[in-house]
Amino acid sequence: MKNFNPEQAIRDIQHFGEEGGVVPVIDVASTSTFMDPQDMEKTFTGELQGCYLYSRHSNPTVNIFGKKIAAMECAEAALGVASGMAAISCTIDQIFLNEGDSRGHLIASQTLYGGTYALLKNILSVRGIAVTFVDTTDLKAVAAAITPATKLIYAETMSNPLLAVSDIKALSQLSKKHNLKLVVDNTFTPMIVQPLLHGADVVVHSCTKYISGSSDFIAGAIAGSQEFISSLIDVNHGTVMLTGPVMDPRVAHELYLRMDHLGIRMAAHSKMALFLAEKMKEEGMPVIYPGLKDHPQHSLLKELGGGGEFGYGGILTLECKDANAARLLSTKLQNDKFGLYAVSLGFSRTLMSCSAKSTSSEIPEEERSKMGLAEGLLRFSIGYSGDANIMWSRFIKCYKEG
Repeated sequence: MKNFNPEQAIRDIQHFGEEGGVVPVIDVASTSTFMDPQDMEKTFTGELQGCYLYSRHSNPTVNIFGKKIAAMECAEAALGVASGMAAISCTIDQIFLNEGDSRGHLIASQTLYGGTYALLKNILSVRGIAVTFVDTTDLKAVAAAITPATKLIYAETMSNPLLAVSDIKALSQLSKKHNLKLVVDNTFTPMIVQPLLHGADVVVHSCTKYISGSSDFIAGAIAGSQEFISSLIDVNHGTVMLTGPVMDPRVAHELYLRMDHLGIRMAAHSKMALFLAEKMKEEGMPVIYPGLKDHPQHSLLKELGGGGEFGYGGILTLECKDANAARLLSTKLQNDKFGLYAVSLGFSRTLMSCSAKSTSSEIPEEERSKMGLAEGLLRFSIGYSGDANIMWSRFIKCYKEG
């Protein structure tokens, strides 16, 4: 972001003695007082900014969490919301509203989280937003899909579950050429990639995943320009303000504290995932992991920031013969304490799921086949708990049992 000042961002999220405790307090008030009634009126009209009005509009604890998200993403501002899906839906709706047209067209990656696909295909399209799904790694296909009605391009930094890496710089150049907005879901790669630095306009997160790290909260976040974040809470036109998916201040406070060790956790996830992926590769297994040199976008991810202090992420996939084989292997792995069969990701322990039968099941079989999502693809969210060699010995034992 052109106006981002990292030193100011650090100052904004630090609390010194004259300002109170070393962590912010939890402000659970649903409404705030005004000394002057006219100030309330000015807040409603937008004439007065920065006042706390009502927690659906803004909350001190949620705001301080947003400042940490903004600092992580090198954004001017950020906002915590109730879920990752809330972040996605409110962002898309707000962009269309800000463009002055609730209808139009958007281009989305053909490989997306199943819930995102269902939102775009089954809800937004009914409301008048046409959606074209394309392979966003094919820039010519993206360019060919642009129409006069197109308002935005939507992609994931690392696609769920196929782990294709988006060329954010190239997508940004294409977006700017056609006066479009580029929205990037960065849930798989917090700390590793900052899409705004590479030209994205808005970044969304499911904070349920790595930012939480304990699989105990549902939450989301949106980061971008101050103008865009402010528009989300506008009392007359803000999609967060008016549809109401606000973040609970108790959740915001807990996530605020957890972000201090997010980088340590991401590095640990990545280290374990790379170790296991390399072991699987040595055994000739059909493993996909962006940290492996034979991954199609390995070099691209390194250009975007991967491979440094925080590694390449904690997600890898293994293609089994079919869904039954994936179920059998995951059952053995769970029984042998390698991991847990569960959806979601970012937990301290390894989570496993057969994507075609779970988090991508909303995508029709024909579309899954077109994008190359096999029925037996087993997705692993690699945890950092346990000794790496012991984890590998458990895995290879179960795998060789067939």
